[in-house]
Parts: sequence; C-alpha cells; structure tokens
Amino acid sequence: MVRKRTGTTPATSPGDRTEDKHGEGQSHRSSESAHAPMSFFRKSTRRSDCKDELAAGEKTDSFCALFGFAWRDLTSANRLVRLLCRPSDPASLGTMRFLYGFLMVLDIFQERGLATADGRWGDKEECRFPLFNFLKPLPLQWMYIVYLVMLAGALGIMLGFMFRMSCLLYLGPYWYLFFLDKTSWNNHSYLFGILAFLFSISDANRYWSVDALLNPKIHNRHIPLWNYTLLRAQIFLLYFIAGLKKLDLDWVSGYSMQNISHHWVFDPLKLLLTDDQIDMYVVHLGGLTIDLFLGFLLFFDKTRPLGLLVSSSFHLMNSQIFSIGMFPYACIATQFLFCYGDWPRRLFRLVPPALRLFTPDDLELQPSGHCVYNKEDVMSENVSPTSKTQYVSSSEALPTEPKLKQKIATLFTLLFIAWQCFLPYSHGITKGYNNWTNGLYGYSWDMMVHSWYIQHVRITYYDKDTGQSGYLDPLVWGGNRRWSSHADMIKQYSLCIAENLKSYNINNVEIYFDIWRSLNHRFQQRTVHPHVDIVTAEWSPFREAPWVMPLMVGLSDWRGKLEEIQARLDNGTDSHVEVVFVADFPGLYLENYVQPDFGNTSLSVLDGRVIVELLDEGRNISLGPGDIVQIPPDTFHNVHTVSETPSCYMYMFVNTTEVNFMRKFSQFEDDLNSSSSVNETLKKYDDDPYLVHYQNILAAKQAKELKEYNFWLQFKSFLLAKYKILRRSIRISTGAVYCLATNNSFNDYLNSIYQLELRPDDGATTSEIH
Repeated sequence: MVRKRTGTTPATSPGDRTEDKHGEGQSHRSSESAHAPMSFFRKSTRRSDCKDELAAGEKTDSFCALFGFAWRDLTSANRLVRLLCRPSDPASLGTMRFLYGFLMVLDIFQERGLATADGRWGDKEECRFPLFNFLKPLPLQWMYIVYLVMLAGALGIMLGFMFRMSCLLYLGPYWYLFFLDKTSWNNHSYLFGILAFLFSISDANRYWSVDALLNPKIHNRHIPLWNYTLLRAQIFLLYFIAGLKKLDLDWVSGYSMQNISHHWVFDPLKLLLTDDQIDMYVVHLGGLTIDLFLGFLLFFDKTRPLGLLVSSSFHLMNSQIFSIGMFPYACIATQFLFCYGDWPRRLFRLVPPALRLFTPDDLELQPSGHCVYNKEDVMSENVSPTSKTQYVSSSEALPTEPKLKQKIATLFTLLFIAWQCFLPYSHGITKGYNNWTNGLYGYSWDMMVHSWYIQHVRITYYDKDTGQSGYLDPLVWGGNRRWSSHADMIKQYSLCIAENLKSYNINNVEIYFDIWRSLNHRFQQRTVHPHVDIVTAEWSPFREAPWVMPLMVGLSDWRGKLEEIQARLDNGTDSHVEVVFVADFPGLYLENYVQPDFGNTSLSVLDGRVIVELLDEGRNISLGPGDIVQIPPDTFHNVHTVSETPSCYMYMFVNTTEVNFMRKFSQFEDDLNSSSSVNETLKKYDDDPYLVHYQNILAAKQAKELKEYNFWLQFKSFLLAKYKILRRSIRISTGAVYCLATNNSFNDYLNSIYQLELRPDDGATTSEIH
C-alpha cells in the first residue's frame, strides 16, 4: 500500500526531483515546479539513475549528462525495459495530441479532399491506382460517410474524447484512402498516418483531454518513456533519412530543385547572393545540412534552442514556397516533443488566471501502472513521510520490476524503430515498384530529391479482332499523369483502359505507351518500351519490369552544356523560344507533331546520328552532330536514331502566333499609357479582334500587383478560399447523410449543389468545383 504525503510540502533537494532526458521531469508537487525557472531547455538528467555510474569516472558522468540515462541502462534487457518504461510527464504528449488532432481536422477538408471528394471519387469509369488491387472506392455517397467518420476521429483525437475509439475512427478511413490512390502519395501523408498510429497506442489522453476530466483514474498520470521515444524516433528519422537521401549526386550538384530562388522568401538573401548561388548553397546544400543535423540539434539540450529556431524558420519558409498542406505546421508542432515534458505546464502558468477557462488543470502528477518505478520511490506506510517523495495511493501496487506488458511495449518500440529504419531502403525487395527512382514516393523520405518534367505521353490501342488502331487522351480515365512515373501504375492503367474499352465493343485489345520524361533536368527520354503491349506485359512486385527503359545516366554530364545553350537563348533577342532536349535509344524513333502555332521550329543534332522523316513531304533527311533542319508546322514527322549510341538532339520552337499577339499587346499598352484619353485608344483598336484579351490581361496584371502590395487583400483572398472549402464540405457531407437517412437521390442533391455553385453571387465556377 502506498500513500501520498499530506501537509505542507518541505523544501526539496535536487536529488528528490526525478527527471529524464527531454522532458521527463516528474514534478511531484505543483508547488515545487511552480517555483522552477521558466525554461524549456534547462539541463535535465536523472542523477539518481546515474549514481552507480559516477564512480566509473568523468566519461560515464558526461554520457549520462548528455543523454539523460546511464550507459549501463543499455547493457541488459531488464535495464532497457526499465529505461523505456520510466515514468514521464504526459503534458508535452497531451499538448501534441491536441495540436495534431487540430491540424488533421484542417487536413481532412483540404489535402485529404473532403471539399472535392465528388470530383475525385464520383466518376465510376475513372481508373484507380490502389496499393492492393482488391481495394475499390465505395459509392460516392458512402465515401462522404468515410470522410465524416475520419473527421469525427480527428476531432476526438484533438479533444482526447473516447481516445482509443477516436484513433480507430481516424486510422481506418485514413489508411483506406491512402492505400486507395497511389497517385496522391507523398511523404507527409505517410507521416500523418504513422503519427496517428503511434498516438493510438500511447497514453496521450492523460493530459488536457475530455477523457481525463471524466475519468480521474487516468487524469494527470505518468506515462512510460517509450510513448515519447517512438514519436521522437519517428521525427528524428524523418529528418535524418531525408538528409541521407539528399546525398544523391543530383541533389548535391544542384539539379533537383532549380529556380526556387525566384520566390519572395529569398528576397533578403538576394542582397548578398545571386539566384544561382541561392539555389545551390541555400536550397540544396542548406537543405541537406538541415535535414542531416536537425534531429541532433533537437535531441541535445544545449543545441535545442538553435534546433527549434532552424526548424521553425525552415518549415515556415516551406509553407510559403510549396503547397504541402499541414505538413510544415505539423513539423513545427512535433519539434516540441524533444523539449521537457512539463513545458506546457510552464507555458500555461503564464496565462492570467482570468483567461484559464480552457487551459489544463495544474495538478500534481500521479503514478501509473504502465510505468516501472524505483523501489526507493515507492514508499510503504511505515516509512517516514519526510524522508522521501511518495506517490499517491493506488488500487494496485506500483510495479518496481518490469512486467509482461512493459516487456512487450519495449520490444515493440525497438522493432518499430528498426522497421522504420529498414523500410526506406527496402527497394531491393520490392523491385516491381522501382523505375528511374527506387520505390513509390511516400515512405522513403526522399523529399524533393527528384523533379520530373513531362514532355510527351501517347497511348495507342490496337484492336486485335478488327485490326484497327487509334490514340487515346492520356487523361481520359487517368485523372493526373503521376501514374506515368511508375511501372506498377502504368500496368494498372493499361488493364483499366482495356476494361473500359469493352463498353466501346473493343474486347481484345493491346495497349502501348510512349512516355517521355526528364528527371532532374536531364534529356527527355522514354520511360517504357513503346513496342511492348503493357496489358499482357509481365509485372511482379518482387521483380524488375523488363519493359522499363533505363535512365541514360551516361548523358547526365550533358546537363551543364544544356544549361549553357538555354542561357544563350534566354539572353537572346527572341524571348519566345522554347527549347526541348531529347535523347533516344538506337533502333527507336520519335513520332512527333508540330502545332500550327509553332511557325518556326527547328531540330538540331547534338550527338549521334538521326534520320528525320517528313511524312507529308515524303522525304528523309540524315543529320549528324551540328546539323539543323526546319520542321514545317501542322505536320507529323519521325526522328529515327540510326547511330549505335543514343542520339541527342534539341527542338527549338517559336510560337509565332504568341509572338504576334504579344507584339500587338505591347503596342496597345504603350498607346494606352501615352494617350490622354482611354476612349481614344479603345476606339483606335476597335477593329482588333484581340481587344478584349488585351483588356483582360491588363486587368489581371493590375489585380495581381494590387494584391501583392496589399496584405489585407491577400489575407481576405486566403480567408475566402478557406471559407469556400469549408462551406462546400459541409454542404455535400450533410447532403450525403440526409439522402442516406431519407433514401433520397444523392445525384439529384449534387446537381442542385452544382446549380447553386454556378450562380454569379456564389463566386464559384465550374473549374472551382472540379
């Protein structure tokens, strides 16, 4: 039987205060911690846990002071269990739970796509790209129910209400949507799902939660250290492995992310550095350094203030540069997991008492059977109450030796961390998902390492029964082109197309893909063999797809020359020149079509030999390095690679229609600025068929300039966009529930919503809807 000491709390010595690394300080009296200095970064070690090590010398003492535990805690399984089940303050974890739940509520409306779910899941013929082929989307009405269940789970996590159930309500729909569509995968979506899982097995509802208010048995109870260890390890690996991935030669050489320096967040640096220097040294090398070392900065006490500053600045900049939803804000929130566990208590004490309506109670910590305690910390009734800090009475004896559940929790912690270290490098097993990059983008933490540029996607079908063939719009059933980067999704798309063509009486079909992409500013080249029927082609998750064309890494050194050519053209007098650099394999040919607007198009050979076949003219032209040929507009032509090595050539396109239009627009703008009367200028251009376009361009430029220099307009536009997302989500979600309850037609309800959104006073357009 253990009991709590009552009466006036005497002065305590440093040895009476048990503290762990990174916030596991156990303030057993609120009065004691109330007099502690206001600091989230003070040095925190459990000196009592290290006392047996002090005799070993200064080196061991330094280890304990640096890491917060003694080296001997790692020397046996029993000591390791005791370490990971050490009692810890739940305040930081509970606050993180609240912030995470709040951000996930916002994420459901935006990046999870509740506001646009009808456009994403409403087309029954649209091809899907699930991780497991048996996964199918539910009918649209029920997909909205899935979103609402997930929303209820996120709200429950935020409030800490029916916490375990809320985690399950969120996790099920979240991973269902995640696995249902690989084209939407990204690293932070994977991270959000992992964090939700880690919260679900933690005791995150023991502080600042509805559950704690309703159930005194869990209110303000200790939590075992492994609750923090799992989350800290996950965040550490997020940064560290992202840094390791950025050791890729393309990233170190500055080819992964170019022209980022044009963003306004880098304007202060432009006083000292050029755009190229910012792209190279700040974006690439700076990003590499931050990812590699940020986890270490956050881990150690002395470097944590710098780590928090760097992390916050880094993620705030990313939130402005990239459209990545709640990810930057989630990372800013999770960085405080590395601080001391009682930092929220110290923060909330700064709030004036009159404003503490929703702040958590500042009560003393209570022991928990989930932790393992030192025997000297668990007092019997016969021990003098002034001799040692005692824990509150419990219905069961507090464990002083690890039990089965503590051992299982420790084993799971170690296995989970090992799994997260292995998974980003598991591509040697899942070879079927490898293409020019390893694996699917999402779980590898290779953030921003690869940039893709799509030049050309052509899908050809061949009806084996009739012998007829034709071309398909690449997006006719595909939604977006992300599938074209991954062999597994190309295979899935071919099977879906073959199935959809049956409704057009094409039952025995072959599908061929001709996909041209550039990886990190290399030449445009094929990703799959154009002569392989993908419907019948072999694919396995454990074997490489033989029809995937290899990346021409031997031509990577050409990127410097390509940049020089591009720079010369950009500095020339004609700024309307578009350049495309192409490389092709021996024995293959590129079939291309020049649009009528491109009245001045040329092809220049950089390396190898090609034969340009002008189909309309019926003649062939052989070209070698340095040779140039003009390509007539509105015609098809083929470029055959006839050399034994890959051919390299470039197209130079000049959109003559655009050139003429911009020349006339510039003249109109000059006349408008120099004229004393706007009406006279408009009258002068009254017969110009492009007059309305000139006026629209000027109006758009003026609106953009006004918005850029008017913070209120930007903020108002931001709020309006979020309001529309929220309003649309509520409208259709409530309609789905109403139609389900009343057995009314959900399609009719959607049509009424579309008609409402098309009204001028609603401010929405068809493009906004879908």
